[in-house]
Amino acid sequence: MTTAREVMHFGVECLSVDETLTTAAERMAALDVGAMPVCEGERLRGIITDRDIVVKVIAQGRDPSEFTAGSLIGSGPVWTAQTDTDVDEILHDMIEHKIRRVPVLEDDRLVGIISQADLAANLPDDKVGELVEAVSSTAH
Repeated sequence: MTTAREVMHFGVECLSVDETLTTAAERMAALDVGAMPVCEGERLRGIITDRDIVVKVIAQGRDPSEFTAGSLIGSGPVWTAQTDTDVDEILHDMIEHKIRRVPVLEDDRLVGIISQADLAANLPDDKVGELVEAVSSTAH
């Protein structure tokens, strides 16, 4: 069994719920990432993507400096995994819920994140293909 701890990116940075979307975009650019978790203290509240900022704010003619990271996170559940979760279970959740990234928790603290690329490097091609097909049809 391969676990989340074995495939995740460690040391993931979090945006504060009250950071502006301008700051969020700058941090994403500096880190060369397309998504970042949003936290309140040490508690994970959601994930926002560069696409969220563009589609929900900039494309609507709004100023990203007037919105916070917390304003873009949804009210629905955040799909997470524990460090000891089997990657097959994570893959199943990503396919079922059409998600591209899964934050990894340990003792309710965010310790890492798993992306499609992380799974692609650690799973057979047929499983990865199923994931890519599922999340590409309707990305969250």
